[in-house]
Amino acid sequence: MEVLRKENTRYWAVLNIVFAVLFLLASSGALGQGQTLREPSAALTDLQGKRHLIKELHGMPVVINFWATWCVPCKDEMPRLVKLQERYPKVRFVAISIDNADTRAKIPALIAKRKFSLTVWQGASADTLKELALGELVPATVILDADGMLVGRIEGEASEKDIASRLDWLLNGRQGKQPKLVQKNDW
Repeated sequence: MEVLRKENTRYWAVLNIVFAVLFLLASSGALGQGQTLREPSAALTDLQGKRHLIKELHGMPVVINFWATWCVPCKDEMPRLVKLQERYPKVRFVAISIDNADTRAKIPALIAKRKFSLTVWQGASADTLKELALGELVPATVILDADGMLVGRIEGEASEKDIASRLDWLLNGRQGKQPKLVQKNDW
C-alpha cells in the first residue's frame, strides 16, 4: 500500500510540473502565429506629432520595422524596405523608431539623406520591443496580415528574401510551404 501511495504522489508531482511548465510557456509573452501585435504603452507619433495606433494598420497586410538612427544594420535595411514597398503596393510599410529624445531630432535628416520613403513613426523604445515580445535589439521586423495577425517575425537585420518570402506566401492565399514564423538573424 505504501508503494502505491509513493507512486501516486510521484505521478501527481510530475503532472504538476508538466502543467507548470506548459503554463509558463503559454504565458511567456512570446508573440506567436495567430496572435495580434498588441498596442504598446508608448505613444507612437508620426514626424508631425500626430498620434497613431497599431490597429490603424489593420485592413491590409503590413510590414513593421523597428529601427534607430544609430543602428548601422537598420540603415543598411532601409534601401531593401523601400524596394520591397515598391514591389508590394498592396502592403503597408511602417518604420517605427526607437530613438530616444536626444537622437530623435536626427530622424528627418537621415530619412532625407537615405531617400527613405516609408511611413515613419517614433516614440517607441527598447522597452517597447520587450513589451511586444520582439526581443531587445533593433532591427526587428514583424509582418502582419490584414487582420493584424502575425505572419512573420524577424529579429535582426532582414534580407529582402526574408520579408518577400513571407509576403509572397501571404499574398498568394497562404499557398505552399509556410515560411518560418520566427527568424533570428545575428549577422
